[in-house]
Amino acid sequence: MNYHESVLLNQSIEGLNIKPNGIYIDVTYGGGGHSKLILQKLENGKLFAFDQDSDASSNLIKDERLVLIPENFRFLKKFLRLNGVTKVDGVLADLGVSSHQFDQADRGFSIRFDGDLDMRMNQNQALSAKELINEYELDELSKIFKLYGELNNAFALAKAIVDFRQNQEIKTTEDLKIAVKSHTPPHKSNKILAQLFQAIRIEVNDELGSLKEMLLQALDLLYPGGRLSVISYHSLEDRLVKHLVRSGNFKGELVKDIYGVADTPLKAINRKPIAPNDEEIIHNSRARSAKLRVSEKL
Repeated sequence: MNYHESVLLNQSIEGLNIKPNGIYIDVTYGGGGHSKLILQKLENGKLFAFDQDSDASSNLIKDERLVLIPENFRFLKKFLRLNGVTKVDGVLADLGVSSHQFDQADRGFSIRFDGDLDMRMNQNQALSAKELINEYELDELSKIFKLYGELNNAFALAKAIVDFRQNQEIKTTEDLKIAVKSHTPPHKSNKILAQLFQAIRIEVNDELGSLKEMLLQALDLLYPGGRLSVISYHSLEDRLVKHLVRSGNFKGELVKDIYGVADTPLKAINRKPIAPNDEEIIHNSRARSAKLRVSEKL
């Protein structure tokens, strides 16, 4: 089985408009699929890749032009600076959870398996899904489920969890599903659980906070004419990328100068997000919700 099948592979790399001698960043190395194609298009260029999941190191491509940095991409500028890099020609991000992470039952990312309630992308960090579910207060859980899972019954789910844990600790993904069973009717169960797991995962890994930090640093690092190519899998991620490209901030509010001209640091290369075709979705079901946005530094 492949560690991870890269989504929108050719489109995302074409979007980078790679210069053979340029410097590129793959902030989500994973199985190395995107990095491999970038390296094929480079001659004397350099590729720096980030991945906070220690499992990714098992996929290291042996190429002297590649440097794999085992860190969260929110520390992008810091670790590039340590490698003597202050400007780059392109940044690629394939957000979300890899197929490998979903398929490892003991990581706790998937609703398909019974496993430890973990969900940490960086397995060295302290906070896991188990601590979150057993220690967060009712209002905190409800807020997370509403904000990050976009769940209409967020409070009811949070209350069910708080009531359940009074009698026993919630240790596994199956424990969690049992705790909320009365609020996940069979015809809606998978959808609600997927949104619930997404909300927990985002909070555990501070995914949106990390994404914001990475995007702002990428914007600063890019040379004029440099490209940003981002694949997202849910509306919360996509909205942040869309707003940054449109307005240079995460609120989507255009800032205009005294002449009424919008001060935007990026221009969109594709007016609408690029989606996978039917063939790719049939071949790789994970691609179904993917959206690619490509932009260029002005």
